[in-house]
Amino acid sequence: MTNRVNIQKIQPEAYAAMFGLEGYLATSTLPVILQELVRLRASQINGCNFCKGIHTDAAKKHGETDERLAALANWKTSDLFDEKERATLEVTEAVTTIADQGLSDELYGKVAEFLSAEEIAQLIVLIATVNAWNRIGVATANP
Repeated sequence: MTNRVNIQKIQPEAYAAMFGLEGYLATSTLPVILQELVRLRASQINGCNFCKGIHTDAAKKHGETDERLAALANWKTSDLFDEKERATLEVTEAVTTIADQGLSDELYGKVAEFLSAEEIAQLIVLIATVNAWNRIGVATANP
């Protein structure tokens, strides 16, 4: 289908609300590279090519390596990610696919070993936000 709705054009208030979340996330204490890995991993799961491109470029801009970006889709079998990143990526996958199994107490406890309560709150909002962008992008066939 080629003629899908352009939400940004016909419902700019919706995009303004999304950018409000982005403004909040800009104040996050989570490391920028970690934020981009979260955004990219969720976008990989959701199949949002537009967002995958944006977040790959942003991660590179902030110093992420091509090797780690290439390994991200298979991070569970890669030794390129530290324990904090692994816990964060695991939470990213659980929240992105939340209908499958939710976010277990065990996984929440694991990420809490590395992130403060404030950072966990920021992480959950980050994951929710990127998932919303992905759904908008995929549903509207954003080029």
